[in-house]
Amino acid sequence: MTRLRPSSSAVPVLPGLRKALDALAARQTTAIALTEQALEEAEASKRSFNAFSTIDWDRALKAAAQSDRRYGENRQRLLEGLPLAIKDLIDTKGIETRYGSGAYVGHVPGVDADVVKALVDQGAIIIGKTTTHEFAWGVTTASAQFGDTLNPLDRTRIPGGSSGGAAVAIARGAVRAGVGTDTGGSVRIPAALCGVVGFKPTHGTISTRGVFPLAPTCDHVGLLGEQVDDVVILADTFGIDLPESDAWISARLGVIREIAPVPLSPEIASAFDSAIERLEQTFACDKLDTSRLFDTVYEAFANIVLIEGGVEHFRCSDWDRIVRHYSPETVERLRRAEAMDLRAYVSAQQSRREFAARLHHAMSTVDYLVLPTCPCTAPHVDAGTVSIGDWSGTVRQALMTYTAPFNVAGSPAISIPLPRGDSVLPAALQIVAKPGDDGALLQIAQQMESMLNAGATPTELMDVNAQGGRQGERQDQR
Repeated sequence: MTRLRPSSSAVPVLPGLRKALDALAARQTTAIALTEQALEEAEASKRSFNAFSTIDWDRALKAAAQSDRRYGENRQRLLEGLPLAIKDLIDTKGIETRYGSGAYVGHVPGVDADVVKALVDQGAIIIGKTTTHEFAWGVTTASAQFGDTLNPLDRTRIPGGSSGGAAVAIARGAVRAGVGTDTGGSVRIPAALCGVVGFKPTHGTISTRGVFPLAPTCDHVGLLGEQVDDVVILADTFGIDLPESDAWISARLGVIREIAPVPLSPEIASAFDSAIERLEQTFACDKLDTSRLFDTVYEAFANIVLIEGGVEHFRCSDWDRIVRHYSPETVERLRRAEAMDLRAYVSAQQSRREFAARLHHAMSTVDYLVLPTCPCTAPHVDAGTVSIGDWSGTVRQALMTYTAPFNVAGSPAISIPLPRGDSVLPAALQIVAKPGDDGALLQIAQQMESMLNAGATPTELMDVNAQGGRQGERQDQR
């Protein structure tokens, strides 16, 4: 049930998760107050940016009341009373889950996905479902049926995808953290384009049971937050703990400035180079030779996703249902998948093994890789191609070239915002660790976030005039 409630222009943005937990424990606020505020902001972000597919007031407020009772009895759990949002690709018991597709309108799962159950069991409050590209098969979070999700910093641009709604919800202050999925960059790309944090742990660290599969051997559940610490708090639920040592100080970084054939746009190059200059003041940095490192990996990734995606959809739907209910974009991809043969999959998996071996060798002398998350800022809505210098290609290739390789390898990776300077649109730094080093990755990401001093939060940096700012939204609500 969706309800609109009056909202004061003086309502503050939600505090960080750690501060929220402290305030709840000290009885300085209540779970109901935090949840009502989150629901109101979610409604606003749904209207202005199409960030949510479903918002569940009644279920969320009942859960908040239970959290307040637990605080009163000193029985609070790890995430007690924290409002969160879940990507529409992930099953939520009793809440409509469409997987971004008209084929699943009205679909209400009977059980939570494992990731949702883990969060709810620790006291998190699910306020609703954030928008996704249909079946997570795209990087724009556009939908002819449900409407496009828009970038909260510039409504003429995409938020990235496929977890675009989650990044927008966090950038707008509806929630401080949420859950998405990442098959080729679907958490890190929208985090980068919207100026928030996006983390995917080592493949398999967080269960994908209850998540609609795109390509199971590349699919990761990921976490998003306004700051790294918000992600750290959620990650604790899944046994991802930060090291107690300060070994991060002696970390050696492998610097990758570009991944061919996609160069960096001038604004990304400037932000990245400035960040590396800063990091070099603390860390030993080696510029890595990438002349062969990424050869054929993007093509292998594309074929793995196409073939595994085809298998998943043909397993649960026939052509008649697909043609009648899926978007033309997805239908076209499935027609291409149908034409693929086993030899193409075998070749892609061989390329994957060869890339994993090259990546392992490249990281044998460094602890982390640092590189841009995306080579450009957010493309315009409906842009078919991206041009950077002499290079031109699809939006998909531009945005995924720097992220997809680490899904192929299953490596943990995180995207953190870079200082913007005079730019309205954000750039982001991607940090990649060796498989299994998830906690250490979060720790060094926190340190780099502090060193780079990203400045004001996405909410504070918004253009409140032409971009549909907060004040205007609240006037609409009254």
